[in-house]
Amino acid sequence: HANSTLVTDGTRIVAFLGSEGLYFYDMKRTLLWIKDLGVLDAGFYMVPSAQWETGSSPVLHDGMVIVQADVQKESFLAMFDAKDGREVWRVARTDVPTWSTPTIHEVKGQTQILVNGMRHVGAYDFKTGKEIWRLSGGGDIPVPTPVVSDGLVYITNAHGPNQPVYAIKDTASGDVSLKGDATSNDHVVWTAPRSGGYMCTPLVYRGLIYIVRYNGVLNVFDAKTGEKKYESRLGGATSAFTASPVANDGRVFIASEDGQIVVIAAGPKYEQLAMNEMAAPVLATPAISDGRLL
Repeated sequence: HANSTLVTDGTRIVAFLGSEGLYFYDMKRTLLWIKDLGVLDAGFYMVPSAQWETGSSPVLHDGMVIVQADVQKESFLAMFDAKDGREVWRVARTDVPTWSTPTIHEVKGQTQILVNGMRHVGAYDFKTGKEIWRLSGGGDIPVPTPVVSDGLVYITNAHGPNQPVYAIKDTASGDVSLKGDATSNDHVVWTAPRSGGYMCTPLVYRGLIYIVRYNGVLNVFDAKTGEKKYESRLGGATSAFTASPVANDGRVFIASEDGQIVVIAAGPKYEQLAMNEMAAPVLATPAISDGRLL
């Protein structure tokens, strides 16, 4: 199996199942095509026998399917035509196995593909696959998805010695890696070197960025400046956190692996409003729809 998510545009569904390939269906369950991508070994690069399988989800945008396949050998980012699975372009990546899903973002009329990574965080041109910018220095098992808000790209990961949060201008170009002990440069607006999240994608909401660490510690920063507003343990939780935080109507919802939904007030101070027991494990991120958490 794979840990990736099915993706749909309302009329079609695409699934990325690692070494089993790409599968494309219509909404009537008709299999339209399969694309064999070969053996994709996503074991931990330091312990190859730790076979965690792939975790990156495909991205369906403008009639194309984007796949990030960071694996043991011959990692790549590729685009496929959603009509028939034809490979449009493929670019090699120098990264070790990662489990993050790309993000699509438009900058001054140019559609970009944003990717997380250990050796190679960065952006690629959607049409050609040409690299736009890159940054090195992440944790060694990148999982969170890049997040964009108000001109800044937020990247985090937290495994191994490096556990950073980066806020990068979406107009960045070239190698934007930080030098020495620097926490900012012309492209990186701010960095929190030891506050990164391992599994959870950050949440940017009402001017703040919420970083949930695997151990249940919540770090909240001013999204623009990086000023730390508070750090607090999520009260009452009894397990680790894998699901990403979501927000609505001034509330932030954070699910633990034991199925406890911690509800806090959005804002610069920690205020826990509720802790709801789901009585079942929750590792997937909830979706909000019509007043319900799915």
